[in-house]
Amino acid sequence: MRKHSVLAWSMVVALGGFLFGFDTAVISGAEKSIQQFWHLSVMEHGLTISIALIGTVIGSLFGARPSDIFGRKNTLYFVAAAYLLSSIGTALADNWYLFLVFRLLGGLGVGISSVTAPIYISEVSPADRRGRLVGLFQFNVVLGILISYLSNYLISQGGEASWRWMLGVQAFPSALFLVLIYFIPESPRWLILKKGETDRALEILRVINPLNCEQELAAIKDSTLHDTASSSSLFSGQYKTPVILAVLFAFFNQVSGINAIIYYAPRIFEMAGLGAHSSLLSTVGIGLINFIFTLLGINIIDKVGRRTLMLVGSFGLIASLFLVAFTFYSGHLSGFAIPVYMMMFIAFFAFSQGAVIWVFISEIFPNQVRAKGQTLGSSTHWVMAAIIAFCFPYLAESLGGAVTFSFFGVMMVCQLIFVWRFMPETKGRSLEQIETNMVMH
Repeated sequence: MRKHSVLAWSMVVALGGFLFGFDTAVISGAEKSIQQFWHLSVMEHGLTISIALIGTVIGSLFGARPSDIFGRKNTLYFVAAAYLLSSIGTALADNWYLFLVFRLLGGLGVGISSVTAPIYISEVSPADRRGRLVGLFQFNVVLGILISYLSNYLISQGGEASWRWMLGVQAFPSALFLVLIYFIPESPRWLILKKGETDRALEILRVINPLNCEQELAAIKDSTLHDTASSSSLFSGQYKTPVILAVLFAFFNQVSGINAIIYYAPRIFEMAGLGAHSSLLSTVGIGLINFIFTLLGINIIDKVGRRTLMLVGSFGLIASLFLVAFTFYSGHLSGFAIPVYMMMFIAFFAFSQGAVIWVFISEIFPNQVRAKGQTLGSSTHWVMAAIIAFCFPYLAESLGGAVTFSFFGVMMVCQLIFVWRFMPETKGRSLEQIETNMVMH
């Protein structure tokens, strides 16, 4: 019963990840039609595409507040409602300004979801399965991206108004998410920490961990007493180890160039000499490889550990990025060398950083400041994503592919040193054991 209950709760919350991926990628199929429909200038078009990312940054910055004040479950209700209203609103919007408001709302949903969903899953998961269960969130993000590409392709045959259907179809999974949240319990750690409801928390812990629920309750209460006695400010000196780990982890996630490659894959392939049709075909390949290797990563994360995945992934990322840079430098751009190296990059990224990031950041912070810590990691991730996505076209055009991808390669060498020297292993430990280890550091 325990396994199935916790898996069911995690799958419901991971639906937030599916909507996160779907909402982020769906605009790619509609953006040209939207530009033509409202006769947008280049600046207006840029704002239309990036407004959701702005909402995501805002949502990730403030995601800890509702999660701590109203609870993880109630915050997920807001996330589901934001996705639902955004999809219906963008599909029916009769003017551009209204469209922007609803896209911003969807972005807020993505940002808050990236804070709250991993926290919730980490707080209801048994230690031996936490990596795989939190990894469901990232798996669903990748699945959402893949399904949105497929959905856009199928709906695009439907004539001039097809862009409205592309955006509106998200209402169906959003409504399902909203209904299913009703059937999950609140996080037991939040109930103890913020409400003092130990009896209610113990009932939930009994489902999660029937053999050791009393000991787990005592450990949570002990950690809560320790946290209450100390400062709850995230930037007080005692939390410096998890703060540094979260910021650097999120920073390296983006300076790998992952979002530049996801957003601009067709453009990169065209720089490498491929035609438009081959470029789009290669992009579909990237989506599939991302999906397959994320699935592989989350299936073995609890067996081999977070650190091992990151070490293997870092070597693969360094090799693939420098191979891309060398190919641009040599000028031998004909053929499929660059798409092959790109897919190699995506495979190693999905297997390591993609599978590990939300798991690792959600488990390294103490109970008292977990939501604030997740907010710090998530907002660092999204701010860096916005900077890289904004700068990449200029860098690629002015510096060329060789220099741009060499920069990403050098950053992954720095990531390898960070993982090798500083990243602790967290597999198989309870959140309270990880907390004790972090405080000792």
